[in-house]
Amino acid sequence: MRGTLIKRGTMWSFVVELGRDNKGKRKQKWYSGFKTKKEAEKKLAEVIHQIETNTFINPDKLTLEEYLKQWLSDYVEPNLTPSTIAGYKVNIEKHIIPSIGNIPLQKLQPAHVQKFYNEKIRNGRLDGKGGLSAKSVMYIHRNLREALSYAVKQQLIMRNVADMVELPKQKKFQATFLNEEEVQELLEAFKGTYCYVPVLLGVGLGLRRGEALGLQWKDIDFDNKTIQIRRSLIPTKDGLLFHDPKTEGSKRIIVAPETIINELKAVKEKQDKDKEVMGEAYNDMDLVTCYGDGSPINPTAFGHSFIRTLAKNKLKHIRFHDLRHTNATLMLKQNIPAKVASERLGHSTIGITLDLYSHVLKEMQEEAASKIEEIIFKK
Repeated sequence: MRGTLIKRGTMWSFVVELGRDNKGKRKQKWYSGFKTKKEAEKKLAEVIHQIETNTFINPDKLTLEEYLKQWLSDYVEPNLTPSTIAGYKVNIEKHIIPSIGNIPLQKLQPAHVQKFYNEKIRNGRLDGKGGLSAKSVMYIHRNLREALSYAVKQQLIMRNVADMVELPKQKKFQATFLNEEEVQELLEAFKGTYCYVPVLLGVGLGLRRGEALGLQWKDIDFDNKTIQIRRSLIPTKDGLLFHDPKTEGSKRIIVAPETIINELKAVKEKQDKDKEVMGEAYNDMDLVTCYGDGSPINPTAFGHSFIRTLAKNKLKHIRFHDLRHTNATLMLKQNIPAKVASERLGHSTIGITLDLYSHVLKEMQEEAASKIEEIIFKK
């Protein structure tokens, strides 16, 4: 018998046999804290399977490095998008493991993590040119905290030491956005370039870059003037990949303005003519935004072209994502309810919208105060 279930009070535990050491002494490993017998049986079965397939690693000897690599393989890679996985790997393989990866998982203390974060602030850049920003350290912290939370659920550790440290203070995020006049200048500058449609969709509908570049004609209902967001085009080390949007809430249907619908109709007509001329040479992937031969536009290459066009036309230096901020800001300034704006942007909760665009809400508060003054006190 590899394992034995034991009930202690209201909780369940089990012990597994790990054979004998070189002196003939029995080796055992205890697992405890299960609320039900079923939970304990499930975990026991997992451990026994690991032992029998030689994949079991004794938690007492497991280092943080070994655990993080296992977590990346078992949890991160099967569940997250390629771009998110790449970010996790940089933080884990380039920052966490080289600094504290040799520490046994069960001996990792808050002091180890605190010292690690402090050192990253002082001298954490990979190019050796100083420290990381508080925001970068926060991303590292989120990855480590998530990994350790999973370890707690797996009964590998009893507590999450990442919850017991002081994090560097971040500057409150201030979204960069364009005003109405700057939006018109932007659209005029990009008119006639392959970047125009993504820019139009970014500033007009709040689409993310990958959502705009991954949009297909089958997603557009010209009769009802709606656009369905259900994929994103992302660059990976293995090439371009169509993937589900960032979150479940990012899958959405947006009612588009008449002007955008008409612009898209014109693009569709031109593409249809290109297909006739090029015949089989046209790479038809049903993409709304594509190169002249129908092939997808690499998001990274698009980003470079976007920046060059801004510079060429002496426009404000912004990121493509700032077009999304612009769209949100203009909606809220026009008194469109935050709930509606949140749904159009594909935010998972309205709280994200309210937090990101608090600068607009402050202006709206001031406007509300002025209206109340006029309605109640100046009659």
